[in-house]
Amino acid sequence: MKDDIPPRLRTDLVARALLRQSGLDGRSAMLLRRGDPDAGGILVILLGRNGEGMVLTQTRTPAGEAAWLRGTGTTPVGAEQIQAYVDRQLKYDPDLWVLEVETVDFSPPFEAILI
Repeated sequence: MKDDIPPRLRTDLVARALLRQSGLDGRSAMLLRRGDPDAGGILVILLGRNGEGMVLTQTRTPAGEAAWLRGTGTTPVGAEQIQAYVDRQLKYDPDLWVLEVETVDFSPPFEAILI
């Protein structure tokens, strides 16, 4: 293992931390799907009050830092498009975790590098 690559935390720990951090200000934060506790990826649905939202998916920066990619694009999409995106990702990775967080401005309520 290279010295410059940071160790990765278990996915279940990361998912619980994201939910806890997201709910600190009273917003709704829910676990919709539990994936592999050790190595599953995480999708975070940022859901607006009108039912529109966007999906963030885990990735890494070129330097190896944890980051998030707007999987459904930079503008909010409808519930059907969100579900279609999640379903497609589950076909490729059945170990995914899916979290849903209420948001007003579609920015993540947790520390995140967005790319």
